Amino acid sequence: MAIQNLITDSNLQPLRHTSEATLAQTLSILSWLEEQPSTPTPSLDVKLDLAQQQKTLNACLSKVRGLHRQAAFGARATKQETAEARQEVDRLLLQLQNLYYEQRHLKGEIGACEGYDHAYMRLPLQPLDEYLSLFPDQARLQEQELMPLRIEHEKQEREKMEHQRLQLVKIKDGLVKENTKKKDELKKMDEKLEAMIDEFKSLEEALEKDL
Repeated sequence: MAIQNLITDSNLQPLRHTSEATLAQTLSILSWLEEQPSTPTPSLDVKLDLAQQQKTLNACLSKVRGLHRQAAFGARATKQETAEARQEVDRLLLQLQNLYYEQRHLKGEIGACEGYDHAYMRLPLQPLDEYLSLFPDQARLQEQELMPLRIEHEKQEREKMEHQRLQLVKIKDGLVKENTKKKDELKKMDEKLEAMIDEFKSLEEALEKDL
């Protein structure tokens, strides 16, 4: 695979281009040296040409070092950012796991509540159809909204019935007292009548003796 396909980061492209230029300059110097005749004392032009090419090569090497240092600093910063991002991802994963745990816990609590034998489920409430016939505007309410209203209505009805019962008990007690009073009066009248009858019998016996 070509080096161009391996390095895709835009921040590393200048370093790649400079490295390629440095390599080309090095190969150019080597080729130039191979082309020069082997003499113990090269001419001044050869020395100047070699010095110029070495100067160009040194400039490329200096630029490579600078870009390499810059890339190293960038890689260090990227590594730090990656570590921080990994920590953030780990924190979010832990938070997500906690949310899953809380969700399972809440589902369990909801299931327990739904399966719980609530006392209000056994209340002898008025049948639902009869209740809705009295309050048709509540027909679209959810069960959790409708049930408190039914219980409150049942409470009011029972309080009303209890009030009526107490009134009837009060009336009954009054009637019982009145009957008792009349019975006492009748008893007294019976006693008086019996006494009068006894007196009439005594008078009748006395009259019979006189005759």
